[in-house]
Amino acid sequence: MECKEKKEENKEHDIKPDSPSSLSKIIKTGYKALDLIYYFTAGEDEVRAWTVKANSKAPQAAGVIHTDFEKGFICAEVMKYDDFIEAGSEAECKNKGKLRQQGKEYIVLDGDIIFFKFNVSNSGKK
Repeated sequence: MECKEKKEENKEHDIKPDSPSSLSKIIKTGYKALDLIYYFTAGEDEVRAWTVKANSKAPQAAGVIHTDFEKGFICAEVMKYDDFIEAGSEAECKNKGKLRQQGKEYIVLDGDIIFFKFNVSNSGKK
């Protein structure tokens, strides 16, 4: 739908331009009903959102990306989304002490930005 048509339709149905879409409401309601949260990973060229069950520990959340991440989990470097937005960069979050290293017992929270450190060796395989 073109922008002009959308504006006319919104006006016709008395939908305010800054109101959240129904799709956003459906997604949030579905996540809550299914007891799901999401966290982010970021690289130089992409940002990804990953879905996990609420109260998942860091190694299990890492396992959603790849099973090797869970098997060889070392730690998770975690920053909150709001802290990242406020600081403007990962480096500034680190400077402000907002980037934390978390261990195997860390419970992933909705909206965390996480960098997983892991190591998987091939010892014993031939």
